[in-house]
Amino acid sequence: MKKFLTLALVCLAFGATAQIDRTKLPEPAPAKELKLGDYEKFTLKNGLTVIVAENHKLPTISWTLSLNTGPVTEGDKAGYWGIYGQVMSAGTTSKTKEELSEEIDFMGASVSASASSVSAFSLSKYKEDVLDIMSDILYNPSFPQDEFDRAIEQTLTGLKQAKDDPNGIASTVRSMLNYGKDHPYGEAATEETVNNITIDDLKAHYANFFKPNIAYLIITGDITKREAQKLAKKYFGDWKKGDVQKEEFVTPKSIEETVISFVDRPSSVQSVISISYTVDNKPGNADATTISVMNEILGGSGSARLFMNLREDKGYTYGAYSSLGSSRYSASFNASASVRNEVTDSALTEFMNELKRIREAEVTQEELDLAVNSMRGSFARGLENRGTAAQYALSIELNNLPDDYYANYLKRLEAITVQDIQRVAQKYIRPDNANVVIVGKGEEVIESLRPFALINFYDSEGNPAEDPTKKEIADISPRTILDKYIEAIGGREAIDGVSSVVNKSSASLSMGGQSLTIGRAVYQQGPDKFADVQTVPVQGDIYQVYNSGESYIVMGGQKQSPPGPFADLMKYQGTLFGERFYEDIGFKLSYKGTSKVNGKEAHRIEVNLGSMSINEYYDVESGLKIRIELGPSGTIDLTDYKEVNGVKIPHGFAQSGGQLPVTLEFASEEVVVNGEIDPSIFNK
Repeated sequence: MKKFLTLALVCLAFGATAQIDRTKLPEPAPAKELKLGDYEKFTLKNGLTVIVAENHKLPTISWTLSLNTGPVTEGDKAGYWGIYGQVMSAGTTSKTKEELSEEIDFMGASVSASASSVSAFSLSKYKEDVLDIMSDILYNPSFPQDEFDRAIEQTLTGLKQAKDDPNGIASTVRSMLNYGKDHPYGEAATEETVNNITIDDLKAHYANFFKPNIAYLIITGDITKREAQKLAKKYFGDWKKGDVQKEEFVTPKSIEETVISFVDRPSSVQSVISISYTVDNKPGNADATTISVMNEILGGSGSARLFMNLREDKGYTYGAYSSLGSSRYSASFNASASVRNEVTDSALTEFMNELKRIREAEVTQEELDLAVNSMRGSFARGLENRGTAAQYALSIELNNLPDDYYANYLKRLEAITVQDIQRVAQKYIRPDNANVVIVGKGEEVIESLRPFALINFYDSEGNPAEDPTKKEIADISPRTILDKYIEAIGGREAIDGVSSVVNKSSASLSMGGQSLTIGRAVYQQGPDKFADVQTVPVQGDIYQVYNSGESYIVMGGQKQSPPGPFADLMKYQGTLFGERFYEDIGFKLSYKGTSKVNGKEAHRIEVNLGSMSINEYYDVESGLKIRIELGPSGTIDLTDYKEVNGVKIPHGFAQSGGQLPVTLEFASEEVVVNGEIDPSIFNK
């Protein structure tokens, strides 16, 4: 009997299994209220709020002192916020940067600062040692002059690079248009504002904002509440509270109609498209979770609508995405992609189609389920971070949220319907009230954009500019400009007498806290032999060679032909003073009017090499060549012309864009005109 019952049960089990529809995902279990982790909160007498999240899985502790400064307008000192932490943490009244670094490294710890925080992390056995350092930086920063000068120099270098970064340009102009240049969310650092910054500005910021009564101390890790209370009082209890002058946040005006704002970048082979506007989406907003799901469907991932349309279906771009942020002050929506010049108008059409589609029709249940599942997974992964509970506690404090706001996240997520998605899309997706910022090659794309909307023109810093297609281009021959350049560097007779030029230079590169020196030697032998030898740490020597029609690259001991249009580019680089006879070697020249280059008015000549075009810029006043835009190879700014053997040679080369993550500023160390060159350098 038992055997029969067992067999019957097995048969029933198999029968039940057979009834399962495996074409459908199993129904998720009902969402439960989550236990996100315990945290304790207390306040010191000076107003410092302390949040403690115990986590004894690892013997480490992190300390983060966060200041609720609110938005801060930097004005004519824009850029100081970004350098503040670097200078503040570089020394105290009793210890130098080197001494602090030695102590921190010995513990395997980290200590850092910003304009609104001071943080530390260490093994729990070093908790008081690291707090000694953290509190010393908090109470006794010396703001050393040498570190200030270094920070200013690094910022200026970054700005030079940003001028040639189309995504950086789009971000600058987008923020300026959404908020206004004088708004803390719309202002941008420039060379002028950075040069206005003084150490006294940093000290004034410290005196105003570094007060315990606007601060939160978040302690996470291997510590008990009792220990945390004791250490918080010991190291931060004597911190003097005081008045803090905060700004009143000005809510930006809504955009009345969609306008295209175009930044001309003649060297661009792609257009950066950014569709943006401000939204009121504060943390705790009843729509906040639904907004996140809606954006996930629209453009939050590689399976979202924008990506699938513009990349997978149309092939316009490598990726198209959107974001819709949350802020207690002002958030923004942004949808963006980099697309080929020739499909700029088509890509903009598809962006607008998708923005309208999510407003006008309900998403499918499958799309909603995929988005919810993805966000459920992201939320779960976030909970694995031991500091999540404390960060949620801080958010609850700052944004006046219910204590169970994050614990109930999954319940809110699971309750969202397709009707909810359409409702918030109609409220927050506004294709007819947006700033469309496009950075690209104006002469190729502007005319196709005119049917969309009114087009305004800006430069890379957000200043009004002229329509590049409507310029009054004077009847100037490119040859006239080139001949003036030849005269400016020494005259035709002197140039014709040059048989060779060797220019040896170097550039310093700082990345990941390390400084590297890249050596460079450029050999030119008339009429058309050229070798560019770059010595890169670890990689060794990299050769680019053009030898009377043959072009190749040698890297890692391997010789290879340059890809695609780079052969023509190497011919262009390899012809000694080719400006004398561009036309004779098959290059076609076009005059494109004047443009501003580093504050100077410059003639632009487009040089068509055959498979590609480049742009050369010549200072209107001096006649000297000051910039070369090499398309996908980036941009070179030429400076510091000095006479060598009767000919002026640039001794400064700032190379940016292309594959370079930063601007490389080469400075010549040795320049030889009409010297001997070993022929083997052109036969690697």
